[in-house]
Amino acid sequence: MSAFNFPPPPPCPEAEALREEIRAFLTAELAQRTPLERAESWIGWDPEFSRKMGERGWIGMTWPKRYGGHERSALERYVVLEEMLAAGAPVGAHWIADRQSGPLILRVGTEEQKQTVLPRIACGECYFCIGMSEPDSGSDLASARTRARPVDGGFTVNGTKVWTSNAHQAHFMILFCRTGESDGDRHRGFSQFLVDLKTPGISIRPILAMSGEHHFNEVVFEDCFLPANAIIGTPGEGWNQVTSELAYERSGPERFLSAFTLLAELMRALGPDPSERGAIVLGRLFAHMVTLRRLSRSVAGMLQAGENPALPAAMVKDLGTLLEQEIPEVARLLVSTEPNLKAADEFSAVLAYTTLHAPSFSLRGGTREILRGMIARGLGLR
Repeated sequence: MSAFNFPPPPPCPEAEALREEIRAFLTAELAQRTPLERAESWIGWDPEFSRKMGERGWIGMTWPKRYGGHERSALERYVVLEEMLAAGAPVGAHWIADRQSGPLILRVGTEEQKQTVLPRIACGECYFCIGMSEPDSGSDLASARTRARPVDGGFTVNGTKVWTSNAHQAHFMILFCRTGESDGDRHRGFSQFLVDLKTPGISIRPILAMSGEHHFNEVVFEDCFLPANAIIGTPGEGWNQVTSELAYERSGPERFLSAFTLLAELMRALGPDPSERGAIVLGRLFAHMVTLRRLSRSVAGMLQAGENPALPAAMVKDLGTLLEQEIPEVARLLVSTEPNLKAADEFSAVLAYTTLHAPSFSLRGGTREILRGMIARGLGLR
């Protein structure tokens, strides 16, 4: 059970002082955004907004100043994240770079890689995507078949990545692929690469969501040459690197705030005097949200302490996506209206948007089945 200890996050008065500054900024910047636009949450794409965040020092907050960072605490960064998400700010352009790609490069990248990309990320002007998932693999990352073969001066890559969010708008990808043999251990022989997406031999093809939106992509590598200095960290250590990276991806407030705009619209629809049933349901949802916030902030404290909380992060992600997917179901039961993206009624439009995107909540960042397998191993049940 010690694997799932969630200690109280350390006190951080600087974080709470920062909260008021962020709220004032968001009040001004998001004044014209409709609830439907705010429902995009952390997949909303607005490079100009990302640049404004960079100017205020709200990207790369915990990184060293020599790489464009601001040497602030993980809990101060957490406050920025939750305020942005609760307000429905369009943070998608810089999100992945700030959340996990930058920290990975900071931890195991070369000095050249750090100098090349980290200051640009911190300015809100450099965007990343993640090359992990593959066709026919689901969330079994160890079954990845994309391979980088050594050649003179570097590697030649062949293979396909899918569900690659915003690859069509990103500058770089962190590519996870095989560079060696497993030798009986399916987690051996993987490496990670820093890939400039303008490199010849890379094709990016859209995968449309049920809503018709283009967020996901298929990325195909065909005899794509990557120089030797593109490798990140230690060759063959890609599995250990990528699993530690996933703690950043799975534990943040985006794992329980993706449907927050719908929850806010549900409260407005029910009014100041909801029915007994409505009041009970809202109370339960908010109690779950407060609990998840406490768990998520605990993981932020662990990350700040330099720990690798992969198992607690998996639990936060699993519980958080359960809540996110429940909110549109509950909303449809409590309010008699049909979801309609084009409706003038803001509740109906936000309900439609969230319902269409809810299935992806338990896929991105690792499926529920994979996460529960990790949790079971952490509990000694398998």
